[in-house]
Amino acid sequence: MDVLEQLKAFYSEWNLDKGYIGFTENGNLIPFFKVAKTEYPVIIAQYAIHAREYITAYIGMMQAKDFAARGEKGTAYFIPAVNLDGIAEALYFDKTYKANARQVDLNVNFDANWGGGAKNVRYKATENYIGEYPFSESETRALRDFTLSVKPDVTVSYHSKGEEIYWEFFQNGVLRARDYEIAAAVSAATGYPLKSAGRSAGGYKDWCIQKLRIPALTIEVGSDELTHPIGVEHAEEIFAKNKDVIKVLTEKV
Repeated sequence: MDVLEQLKAFYSEWNLDKGYIGFTENGNLIPFFKVAKTEYPVIIAQYAIHAREYITAYIGMMQAKDFAARGEKGTAYFIPAVNLDGIAEALYFDKTYKANARQVDLNVNFDANWGGGAKNVRYKATENYIGEYPFSESETRALRDFTLSVKPDVTVSYHSKGEEIYWEFFQNGVLRARDYEIAAAVSAATGYPLKSAGRSAGGYKDWCIQKLRIPALTIEVGSDELTHPIGVEHAEEIFAKNKDVIKVLTEKV
């Protein structure tokens, strides 16, 4: 059973709130899973926005199940696979594929210094293509609209690989101090160091920080020694390091 089949099975078996944030470019529904303990804080955790990084979809399902079983406070929305079309491409055709069905890199298609990243390209490609304009893609519009409707207090995006955490996007003063404290707590829980993303732009994390002015993290999982796509045999060890992330966020926000 591949990750897309497992996600469908997980949706069928999930007995708490669930639904869809919207559609992919190929018309596939993007599922979410909701775990509500208390009304505050609200968390969005999104995964596999990059196709070849679908190991994170497994982590999303594992975190949702774990938080349902032992979470004490907060409401968390888990979106295990934003880029379903791209995952299919990576599974069945090109294992290093990163973009969506229209060859747009979804994590550079958000309206946050769009087009200003050091690696951005303006032509269709398997990675780094920014799209025709911000939110040109069904997937980024769906995630944007869902985020605006949910009004989260914090978001976390899961990527692979490198075992590090990114938390900055030009915030300063009180907001920077707040976000650093939250990021440091997650760093302590995972053992992953905090890093600067340098000249990156247009990501979901970036948009959440710049436009919504909320703390947002990008967590890169899996050792740099591993190759894309990271095999499912590594899911348990990755989950073990990230098991407390959602719980920590509910305590620190």
